[in-house]
Amino acid sequence: MNKFCLVLFTTGLITATGSAQTTSRQNYPKITGHVGILHPIVTFSSAGTESNFDQHYVVGMPTGINIWKSDKIGFSAEFVPTIRAENGTSKMSNFLFHPGVLVALGKGWTFAGRAAFETSGRYGLTPVLSKMVIRGKSSGLFAALPLPLRVGNERPASFGIGFQFGIAF
Repeated sequence: MNKFCLVLFTTGLITATGSAQTTSRQNYPKITGHVGILHPIVTFSSAGTESNFDQHYVVGMPTGINIWKSDKIGFSAEFVPTIRAENGTSKMSNFLFHPGVLVALGKGWTFAGRAAFETSGRYGLTPVLSKMVIRGKSSGLFAALPLPLRVGNERPASFGIGFQFGIAF
């Protein structure tokens, strides 16, 4: 009888421990966020090619809030003030509101399809491909490749390539 109780207790303990480990599913919706640094690298248009780091330096500081509906799809709102430095001075040159959809591609990769609305009068789309490079318990480091397409404000349409890195939490 004592052996039977011991086996029953041990089986129950193993089952309870196994269940606790396998039921650690995420609850959705799930809210996450990110902060980072954005470096536009080059912009192409019919007016010519403009490179960052050439005669000026532009840096953006994106901050975003993400609402994941499931482990595959979510909504994101990103806010990006931009600073431009040239000729010995610097100023905030633009502010970008960047709402969009997030699609988890697996293995740390995420696609963000964002609309773009700038205080400069430009607007458009920005597809972004990002990768979680280092994942911690409650945060991680990511790198991203934004590809902004812009029109408006009596300027020619443009396509750019940038590099973004930051912390997701």
